[in-house]
Amino acid sequence: MSTHLTLIQGDITQQSVDAIVNAANSSLLGGGGVDGAIHRRGGPEILDACRDLRGSHYGKGLPTGQAVATTAGRLDARWVIHTVGPRWSADTDRSELLASCYRESLRVADELGARTVAFPAVSAGIYGWPMDDAARIAVETVRATETAVEEVRFVLFDEPAYEAFAAQVG
Repeated sequence: MSTHLTLIQGDITQQSVDAIVNAANSSLLGGGGVDGAIHRRGGPEILDACRDLRGSHYGKGLPTGQAVATTAGRLDARWVIHTVGPRWSADTDRSELLASCYRESLRVADELGARTVAFPAVSAGIYGWPMDDAARIAVETVRATETAVEEVRFVLFDEPAYEAFAAQVG
């Protein structure tokens, strides 16, 4: 079964899907950008679940490239899958860590039984990853990953991000 890729320009917190992927920071305790928006819209239940994770398996935070799920709180989704993208570096190739965010998020989605998953452009905001390259890695990785997820929805905040992903999806 092949996964259908959909592109939407808009607000990821408005999506009605099984799982919304959060471009989280390693603390799992909220932040700026997509992370802050998901925590604000989803409400305190998400933060409480993240605190529980920090108190158990992820005392030092979630490692870059990994993913973990929590409740979606007040979002129109069943789960939030938190993944920590790498910061872009001109000196070090961290592409594999960025690809891992997408693979691991899909692995967690499969474990949950999620069939529709909304992704932001992981690492392409405050972590500085160039949008064209972030789009290439995201689309290539999702296409190459075996998953039972039926629809991956890339939800892009603005026109340049949408155009970068559209160029990759074809």
